[in-house]
Amino acid sequence: MKTILLPLLLTLSGLVRSRTRLHLENLALRQQLAMITHRDSRRFRFRRRERLFWVWFYRLWPDCLHTLRIFSPDTLLGWHRKGFRLYWGWKSRHRPSGRPPVPLEVRDLIRRLSRENLLWGAPRVHGELRMLGIEVSQTAVAKYMVRHRRPPSQNWRTFLHNHSKALVSIDFFTVPTLTFRILYVFLVLSLERREVIHFNVTEHPTSRWTGQQVVEAFPWEEAPRYLLRDRDKVYGAEFRRRVRSLAIEEVLTAPRSPWQNPYVERLIGSIRRECINHVIVYNDRHLKRLLRSYFAYYHTARTHLALDKQCPQRRPIEHPST
Repeated sequence: MKTILLPLLLTLSGLVRSRTRLHLENLALRQQLAMITHRDSRRFRFRRRERLFWVWFYRLWPDCLHTLRIFSPDTLLGWHRKGFRLYWGWKSRHRPSGRPPVPLEVRDLIRRLSRENLLWGAPRVHGELRMLGIEVSQTAVAKYMVRHRRPPSQNWRTFLHNHSKALVSIDFFTVPTLTFRILYVFLVLSLERREVIHFNVTEHPTSRWTGQQVVEAFPWEEAPRYLLRDRDKVYGAEFRRRVRSLAIEEVLTAPRSPWQNPYVERLIGSIRRECINHVIVYNDRHLKRLLRSYFAYYHTARTHLALDKQCPQRRPIEHPST
């Protein structure tokens, strides 16, 4: 019985396959005939739907390549490859996904915190934002932070502000006399209240004389922690020995950079503009008298922008009603 059924089944399956192949071949030929009938010119211009049909038909029945007469198999394969690219391009298109964008005001706040706090990293900024009730990831905080040089370096303004209570500046300036001599004025300025602690005048400044002036400026263990000065040669070995004996640390400005010692330079400019430029100095005694009078005005009457428009020695406010 088995020997009879097997050949019969093979014969029936062959008939079915051949009949299906015949229908597919007829469909391919009919489609080509329809394209020839409806052509608009001698050159075929395939429509998009016709290309899609042949690509789909090729995937259904690859043997259709043997029935093609109006275009070559390579053309059909090219259409198939193009369709493949278009399909995967559509499938991998950009979709709005991922984390929601960080609002602009939060990004500006992150940049401000990182710019004004050089030592803060992303965890610290993220913690501050959480304390403000702003929910944002630490990764986003690190993305929008301002990049600083490593390690962050404070500028001179920050340094002077941090040490203003324990910092003094010193400098010389020259004054010509009536007889064309040159007098040197030495200044010691406290940066906390812009107060002139000590001054003196000499015609021949030396390292020993300058060091003695520092000792006279701080006689009763009132020496500051830092002393800011330039690199003038008058601050020689004797001067440095005297400064070390007072446990003062010297801070030197860069060569030819007077702007790094701005407060004493501004004081010298004020002395010239408001006093020295309006008189002729006779000698050192005359100059000391002038400076003593000017500093009395400078400490008790002259207002300063950096001191909230107050004087180095606080001046009481006189109301009109009084």
